[in-house]
Amino acid sequence: MSSVIALYDRITGLLSGSVSEGLALLFARVALAAQFWRSGRTKVTESSWLEIDEVQYLIFENEFSGLPIAPDIAVPMTVYAEFFLPILLFLGLASRFASAGLLVMTLVIQFFVFPDAWWSVHIMWTALAAIVIARGGGIFSVDQLAGLARAK
Repeated sequence: MSSVIALYDRITGLLSGSVSEGLALLFARVALAAQFWRSGRTKVTESSWLEIDEVQYLIFENEFSGLPIAPDIAVPMTVYAEFFLPILLFLGLASRFASAGLLVMTLVIQFFVFPDAWWSVHIMWTALAAIVIARGGGIFSVDQLAGLARAK
């Protein structure tokens, strides 16, 4: 029995290092960023970066009418957030800030747009954002490089 415990301790020791944590945080950042990036790409005209598709104003006015913000403000704010925050998160630049922004967006979507989607989707987005907020971007991030540069 003690050999099984020793083996378990050795394996968990290897898996709990900064490299494995950094990989897990990288995967969390990419998974969360990808969800919002894809959503943002549906809101702009095809083959443009930030040209908002006019249909989005109608969608926000009619289908997302529960939002406490007017569509004229909500649409551009959403498009720009779904463009810039995933890029920051993917790079690991201001990871906690980007994750917090996407967490706020998730909660707004949960409470005002799709209140029945908590267990199917939003709990996962919330968990991913919370992990990055709590742990930072990890060793495979620009945040880590900036921290090393500041330490010199």
